[in-house]
Amino acid sequence: MKFNSISKRKLFTLSLILIGGNIFAQKPDLVQYANTLQGTNSKYEISWGNVNPVTSLPFGMNGWTAQTNKDGEGFKYQYFVHSIRGFQQTHQCSPWVNDYAVFSMMPVTGKLVVNEDARAATFDHKNEIGKPNYYKVKLDNNITTEISPTSRGAHLRFTFPKAGSYIVLDGYTKMSMVKIFPAERKITGYVDNVRWAPKGFKNYFVIIFDKPFEDYGTWENKHDSIFNKKTSGEGQGVGAYIKFKDGSVVQAKVASSYISPEQAEVTLQAELGNQKSFDDTKNAAFKVWSDLFNRVLVEGGTEEERATFYSCLYRANLFSHEFFEYDKTGKPHYYSPYDGQLHDGYMYTDNGFWDTFRAQFPLNCILHPKMQGQYVEALLDAQQQCGWLPAWSFPSETGGMLGNHAISLLTDAWVKGIRTFDPQRALEAYFHEASNKGPWGGANGRPLWKQYWQIGYIPFPQSQGSVGQTLESAYDDFCGYQLAKLTGNSFYEGIFAKQMYNYKNLWDPSTRFMRGRGEDGKFAPNFDPLDWGGPYTEGNAWHWVWSVFHDEQGLINLFGGDKNFTAKLDSVFTEPNTIKVGAYGQVIHEMTEMKLGNMGQYAQGNEPVHHMIYLYDYAGQPWKAQQHLREVMDKLYNSTENGYPGDEDEGQMSSWYVLSAMGIYSVCPGTDQYVIGSPEFSKITITMEDGKKFIIEANNNSKQNVYIQSGTLNGTPYTHDWIKYSDIVNGGTLHFEMGAQPNMQRGLSKEDKPFSLTAAE
Repeated sequence: MKFNSISKRKLFTLSLILIGGNIFAQKPDLVQYANTLQGTNSKYEISWGNVNPVTSLPFGMNGWTAQTNKDGEGFKYQYFVHSIRGFQQTHQCSPWVNDYAVFSMMPVTGKLVVNEDARAATFDHKNEIGKPNYYKVKLDNNITTEISPTSRGAHLRFTFPKAGSYIVLDGYTKMSMVKIFPAERKITGYVDNVRWAPKGFKNYFVIIFDKPFEDYGTWENKHDSIFNKKTSGEGQGVGAYIKFKDGSVVQAKVASSYISPEQAEVTLQAELGNQKSFDDTKNAAFKVWSDLFNRVLVEGGTEEERATFYSCLYRANLFSHEFFEYDKTGKPHYYSPYDGQLHDGYMYTDNGFWDTFRAQFPLNCILHPKMQGQYVEALLDAQQQCGWLPAWSFPSETGGMLGNHAISLLTDAWVKGIRTFDPQRALEAYFHEASNKGPWGGANGRPLWKQYWQIGYIPFPQSQGSVGQTLESAYDDFCGYQLAKLTGNSFYEGIFAKQMYNYKNLWDPSTRFMRGRGEDGKFAPNFDPLDWGGPYTEGNAWHWVWSVFHDEQGLINLFGGDKNFTAKLDSVFTEPNTIKVGAYGQVIHEMTEMKLGNMGQYAQGNEPVHHMIYLYDYAGQPWKAQQHLREVMDKLYNSTENGYPGDEDEGQMSSWYVLSAMGIYSVCPGTDQYVIGSPEFSKITITMEDGKKFIIEANNNSKQNVYIQSGTLNGTPYTHDWIKYSDIVNGGTLHFEMGAQPNMQRGLSKEDKPFSLTAAE
């Protein structure tokens, strides 16, 4: 067989293996593109992602990361800090909520040093590799650490120079316990460093080393006291240390459990028992990520664009974390972070729905419908166990942010045919949520719910963030209405039908903004649309006026029609990027990120405007969406440590990019539509869980050719500015012809506009 030419691009390089005269084409190595260091160069003043270089399996119960900063700090790893003091098990959603169930290991050479500052070792990023399946760093003291994950554990390998070879286990903050078993080369213990969990919560761990101990002992990190040859300890920050033969290469297998020490041992055997070497675990983790990435195969674009895409796809598949474990018979069960009891079945946690209902879960519906079915059923189990639907679980409910968006996840799943739960149970749970205020944060129940039901909005200044709360409550009520309507529940359909238009009650026609409004019906005085805070959560009036996900045509009508609406959209980009701190009283990082984006008042770094650009599709100017979307993708995202325009937020920022790069977006979860934008690549092949393939082609796509000229779906002309979920998951081909000039005649009919409660005129 003769090959005349082979593409040099890595994505399309095929490994050809000759066996018995046959040639087998292996899957392309897409894992190489994903950079776990993307977005790690963050600090309090500005976020380029606010993430850690986590190595993990998709949705794994645990991840592992290098630790550059002190125990207990929210910013665990910062790219500009050039020393490492530990390698941690992590579950962290965000530096703003810290971390839990944490312990770390740190290799030390020379003499034993336990203090976290003193043991820290400098390193250079050129000696660091961060991939989903593999983290490696060579420290300046010549110790090399490598980590590869399983779902509930990890395999580590430490290569020491010809000097003292120690591993220090740090119990982190709060209570911990360790037991050392020298004859078994084993350490067990627990940590309970957690903020939101029932009393008695523990993360039990077991670590098995492949080399004998030459010395060992315990220590505690409050006073750095060392207890040589002591085999157990319990208390504040208690840890352990072990010494190996000088110059050793030491492997450690780690697993943990929220259920019991015995379950940790079961998990270790199940996930790592057959992995004879570190490389076995590394290769197994590579296969998991490779299989997933090859289910979303992109062609075309630049090397950097592919690196950005797969780095974002990796992040989009980290949260939520599995919180269930498998017993020795393979049956799933879990310790409930809500009631502290053991239950059979599935549970997930570590997610803030205010961020992720918008894109991360709608992406999961495409890629992981089986998991999504488990997830929504687990939401109702969580509600039964703690009395409230989760809004931000970490691992128990925190009530963080705003909105009752569990109903969005439930309705979105039902609409898309993922029907693993009882809709009556879901509606009852949501009605309880919408007609009560819970004991925790702003998203636990509904603040000032009586006023919302009686006067049609949440008043200001009685509730800070009242505009966002009202708008998102109206959307959630739509989801309740939608689920009730689809399941024949006329009682709840009638209740929520009365509330889902409440967004109109905050509309001020004189300014054409949504405004804070008092219980007396008067709008808040001294209005400036540039002011942040007050009635607006993490934004200003320019950002929040668009949050009518379920009735954008109704919003267009309030503006007085398409022309006024698109002019207002245009103004977001032409308005100066002036910051007025408003009620915040100081510049917060979201403001800085908007200014650095230099796209007027458009603030991609935070969630309220994530759907905004797609609204041009509703108002007869889809070509403007196409242009702006490509600009945002190209300008505000990359694969480097400065890779995101703001907080990544449990996969939302990444999922926005992944969906937008596909050319689609979920403006209104709870419907079966994804709104069409402009694909970033010439071809994307999405393989569903059942093997069906959906292909998105963009012929003549380039940096200049961002405009859709024409389209077909499975060979039939297609002018709609939306596509149904069923058209995607049933397989087929969506084909676009792209060009450098907009086609201003395509996608303008009523039927071409995406879903809205109010009919297009």
